[in-house]
Amino acid sequence: MNFLAHTYLSGENDDLKIGNFLGDFVKGRLNKLSQNQYTEGIIKGIALHREIDYFTDNHPIVKKSIDRLQPKYHKFSGIVIDMFYDHILAKNFHLYSQISLENYSQNFYQLLEIRKKEIPEAMERMVKSMVKRNWFLSYAGYEGIEWSLQGISKRLSFKSGIENAVEELRNDYDLYEAEFNQFFPEIIKHCQLHYH
Repeated sequence: MNFLAHTYLSGENDDLKIGNFLGDFVKGRLNKLSQNQYTEGIIKGIALHREIDYFTDNHPIVKKSIDRLQPKYHKFSGIVIDMFYDHILAKNFHLYSQISLENYSQNFYQLLEIRKKEIPEAMERMVKSMVKRNWFLSYAGYEGIEWSLQGISKRLSFKSGIENAVEELRNDYDLYEAEFNQFFPEIIKHCQLHYH
């Protein structure tokens, strides 16, 4: 799961959304974080982020998606699947939300602006890019996913080739979409049971 799915799975709770958004950037044990600048609600969001990652990484349906890419992208296959799944969620957002992806995206970007003091400085540049390029909406098209994978690829210390992975999405679209459609209702239910 990438940024869109993580945010969506936070439900309507702004603290959960912020914490979930920060999840990849905040390291360390949760019980040590409260001494830091994070509120209890944001720490709960970081915990949710970690739970989503754990549930996703260990799910047999997601493993099927990852296994299809393994021969070509090896240990980076999970990163690619995160982007594929965000693409499929963005493209079918109307099935999961009563508000449009455009409005949902703008609401989230406004939340980031309102709560910017709680976002680490190291994320500032990324947040600006996210808002300027409207990442969530761009995920719905192949170009947005390609651009995101290129960005991730540049930040990796090894040559991964993931910037070309959209080709795999095009070739096996029905398989990835079917797997996402099986998996996503399960993770929604899991998050609702444990965090909402």
